[in-house]
Amino acid sequence: MPPVNAEPISEAAESRHSNTFLRLRKKIERSVGEAIADFNMIEEGDVVMVCMSGGKDSYSLLSALMALRSRAPVSFRLIAMNLDQKQPGFPEHILPDYLASIGVEFRIVTEDTYSIVKDKIPEGKTTCSLCSRLRRGIIYRTARELGATKIALGHHRDDIIETLFLNMFFGGRIKAMPPKLLSDDGQHMVIRPLAYCAERDLSRFARGMAYPIIPCNLCGSQENAQRKQIKAMLEAWQSQYPGRIESIFTSLRNVVPSHLADEALFGFKSLAHGAVIDEGDTVFDPVDPVSLAQPVRLVARPSFD
Repeated sequence: MPPVNAEPISEAAESRHSNTFLRLRKKIERSVGEAIADFNMIEEGDVVMVCMSGGKDSYSLLSALMALRSRAPVSFRLIAMNLDQKQPGFPEHILPDYLASIGVEFRIVTEDTYSIVKDKIPEGKTTCSLCSRLRRGIIYRTARELGATKIALGHHRDDIIETLFLNMFFGGRIKAMPPKLLSDDGQHMVIRPLAYCAERDLSRFARGMAYPIIPCNLCGSQENAQRKQIKAMLEAWQSQYPGRIESIFTSLRNVVPSHLADEALFGFKSLAHGAVIDEGDTVFDPVDPVSLAQPVRLVARPSFD
């Protein structure tokens, strides 16, 4: 089926607030374009498989990529992919109907992972870990079958920050979701083009587009309680201190290994007189919030705006 450059805007978005909505759409597309350029996510001739869950984030991701494709400095192909895991009540017609209506190429994969998970995981225990591993394997297999060179996921800025704090508080590691990741076997490149997008903007955009959202609780598994706690903490911070979320995310792009405590990242044991290190001797200097507010861009990339 022939591709199109973008979906039609819903009647809700064409209301008297349409100018506000169009500015929001432009903001999301600009953020996606910047992330793609900063991390060189999409290159000439790429086949990008966009994983569609039926949630607000994956719908918004596909929309932004379709819009950017028409003006990107490189040519690339999009294929939407959905995994029907045979969860009871899953509305299997929604995504195929929607994807066909906007003229995007797509693949629906049906695998009964739901039965496997229910058989292996005791009642009352979270199923997310096993489900995630099964889903990842199917996604990688489908990417090989389609000849996809990139796998696009719908994780946004808030997901990345929440994962950072989850790993710090419960795993003892400074680790988040990278915007670009190579699979362990080196065969698959995973990208997160929504890395610069705020969840609240994606929620507003999805409402304006009136996407046919598929609920995420069909498997009966409860949302990770620890992630809910982190989300509530971050929302409280943002409410009390506007801009804190942006500052936290900016810090992920301004890491100074010499001022942390990981011997694998910086040679503290071999540090000797006369060495020159990043940031130098700032131990007694006050923190400058103005200078920290601006992310560091190391390499200029072609604009996707």
